[in-house]
Amino acid sequence: MPTYYEISFYKGVFTSEKKLLEISGVICYHRGEMDPFTILFPVSGVTTWFFLPPLIAFFVSAITSLGGVSGAFILLPFQMSCLGFSSPAVTSTNFVFNIVAIPSGVYRYFKEGRMAWPLTWVVIAGTLPGVFIGYYLRVLYLPEPGVFKLFVGCVLLLIGGWLIRESSVKAQTDKQQLSELDKKFEVRAKSLKDEQRVRTAAGLPPEAVVKTITFTIKTVEYEFWGEKFRFSVPAMFLLSFSVGIIGGTYGIGGGAIIAPFCVAVFHLPVYTVAGAALLGTFITSVVGVIFYSILPSAGGISTSPDWALGFLFGIGGFGGMYVGARLQKYVPQKHIKVILGTLIVSLSIGYIYQYFAR
Repeated sequence: MPTYYEISFYKGVFTSEKKLLEISGVICYHRGEMDPFTILFPVSGVTTWFFLPPLIAFFVSAITSLGGVSGAFILLPFQMSCLGFSSPAVTSTNFVFNIVAIPSGVYRYFKEGRMAWPLTWVVIAGTLPGVFIGYYLRVLYLPEPGVFKLFVGCVLLLIGGWLIRESSVKAQTDKQQLSELDKKFEVRAKSLKDEQRVRTAAGLPPEAVVKTITFTIKTVEYEFWGEKFRFSVPAMFLLSFSVGIIGGTYGIGGGAIIAPFCVAVFHLPVYTVAGAALLGTFITSVVGVIFYSILPSAGGISTSPDWALGFLFGIGGFGGMYVGARLQKYVPQKHIKVILGTLIVSLSIGYIYQYFAR
């Protein structure tokens, strides 16, 4: 049975009696005068139904993990616009979501042999120092919600616009190797339909796994489904470093930007990028939470995460990413790009409009 206490702090004002609940070792409060499903999270000041964060996170992650993205870039706008959580602590709370949610998706990609390990290590090495810089940009220059929303909108517009462009007919004609993968996918899908095994057979065959050919300080080359792909290590490192700065400021770990750039700029197949981007996001999120929890911030601004809220989002994301990673092999990569790109651009336009319309 939960114990009753008189709790006084709620968004800086005194409130009525609240019922103390324990969620995964983190304290949050249930307001006695509300319905039994409503919870107050004291760190963020968010009051919402306890099942809403995991439910939203499940559906968001199931869609975004198809492209190697955790979904944190969408959950942050949801927390800001729908839950009213816009302080720098929302960034670190997003990192908590990544830490809880991502392992299930990484497990699926690892089990199915679609982890491009050289790509993973280069991404991690580049993003980690960038996250440190991103932390200080967030707390020193972007603490005000309105300006931060403009920043978020610009980042989302960049990601979504690039994805939509890459799904266009013109862009596809410039990528012979990726077109070959799409053709193989279509042939595979057709054969499965002919055999009436679409619902039980995998869209990608067992031999569609990542095999590292070369991994040096200059170049990485690997094979996937009979096609060879190569990228420059210094170029990927510089991209990852830049993405780490943006991700550390935003609270997304960088996967939402790394994955589209790997597909669009380096012409790597999304089937091999997804697992690497997710694992890189996980590692940088762990470091990001540490930075936001222990490093000093200017003006006494609280930057520590709301662990309870992040954990609830993470529970839903854990299930959603597992489902998305499992379904990815059934979905052609051009469809994944269109879905993610349309969703991201819609969010970005809304945030940019809000900033200039205020």
